[in-house]
Amino acid sequence: MSSPSKRREMDLMKLMMSDYKVEMINDGMQEFYVHFHGPNESPYQGGVWKVRVELPDAYPYKSPSIGFINKIYHPNVDEMSGSVCLDVINQTWSPMFDLVNVFEVFLPQLLLYPNASDPLNGEAAALMMRDKTAYELRVKEYCEKYAKPEDIGAVPEEKSSDEELTEDEYDSSDEQVAGKADP
Repeated sequence: MSSPSKRREMDLMKLMMSDYKVEMINDGMQEFYVHFHGPNESPYQGGVWKVRVELPDAYPYKSPSIGFINKIYHPNVDEMSGSVCLDVINQTWSPMFDLVNVFEVFLPQLLLYPNASDPLNGEAAALMMRDKTAYELRVKEYCEKYAKPEDIGAVPEEKSSDEELTEDEYDSSDEQVAGKADP
């Protein structure tokens, strides 16, 4: 096994052993979802997002690709695609960083200190610069509408017909199909 794949495995295991729920997208270790909670004492507090992480072949030498699956109102997150404009991840990534850093440092910092001068969501950036209170109210509206814990399970996922069901989907489909046993 090459060094980058050992590192990928180690970082992923470290993330899984932390407080984050990790859902693998396929059999490989390159794509997965992480449940991310908004930072306390911020307008994002109480929000929960499903974040898609894609690790490039050259990880950890090349940064992971990060995107929000459920909607978030933020100047540095594209509202339609969920893509994150995050200089630390995209431009100043170093192999010294790991996946836990992304969720414990980089994303919380991004939400706490948005950069309105480099926006992916121009409307959010303009509102933040023009009326911070209205901006924070909009953030809270989005949290309430799109980022409740139950919204994470309700977000459509890309599935191929031959993928296995998750345990929750399996359990719920059993309940719907099962009837009374024949006497």
